[in-house]
Amino acid sequence: MGQGTEFGLVDVDEAETPGDEWEEIDVSDTEADRIARKRDREFEQFEERIKDADQFKVEQSVFDDATFAALYKLVQDGYVEAFGGPLSTGKEANVYHALGDDREVAVKIYRINASNFRQMRDYLEGDPRFEGLGGQKKDVVLAWTKKELANLRRAQAAGVRVPEPIATERNVLVMEYIGTEDGRAKRLGEVHIENPQTAYEVMREYMRRLYSAGLIHGDLSEYNVVFDEDEGQLVLIDLGQAVTVHHPNSREFLERDCRNVASFFSRQGLDVTDDELLEFVTSPEPDPSRD
Repeated sequence: MGQGTEFGLVDVDEAETPGDEWEEIDVSDTEADRIARKRDREFEQFEERIKDADQFKVEQSVFDDATFAALYKLVQDGYVEAFGGPLSTGKEANVYHALGDDREVAVKIYRINASNFRQMRDYLEGDPRFEGLGGQKKDVVLAWTKKELANLRRAQAAGVRVPEPIATERNVLVMEYIGTEDGRAKRLGEVHIENPQTAYEVMREYMRRLYSAGLIHGDLSEYNVVFDEDEGQLVLIDLGQAVTVHHPNSREFLERDCRNVASFFSRQGLDVTDDELLEFVTSPEPDPSRD
């Protein structure tokens, strides 16, 4: 990030003011499950093409038929036209570059057999949107995918720059691609920051806006923030684990976020502390996580 680069914020004047209402998350069978059960000739041909594609060959053992059906449905609905290579791989999900109807998109595919699904449950339990969620891996992963979509929408409405959520089907999430022709956007920890003070002020404002909207990121660090070169903006990513302020562990998650962010910017030469950051983030309203 060169000298003079502007760290912009989303225009909050056009953002909705989120209330305390919470979306109900439905993890019942989707159209993708019905397509997978029916297995008509067109779907089987699509599945074979995807399995033969170089970027998906490694995933044949972890993508079930319903995952391929979810991709098929998103293609049918026009959200995805062509798949590219992987942008990132992880224990929970892989993210792929793809072409949407009129722009590049990122396709995040959560594994149904995610190895850390118990940790996922820790973030879901206590969230009022997921009361009564069963213990099956499939239900947890599907809820997690819908949760990330809901969290992105809520963050965007609060004026926080996040990848624009586009569509979801079962365990697949389509969202805005943040990057250039050369590849994905670099994470904050991967770039040289010319103006750490400005970057810190943007980060703490993002955290405060999230908090005012009733959300806490829960895993915020320099690895979950990227720099959008085209817009000159910082972008928060990976909001799947974000919890509401009413979650029983919300205070612990918020304090950890503040420690991570303050520690990073301290290493950039700023005189900041996690306590000061916590006070700033929670200052707009009385701290609801202490109720």
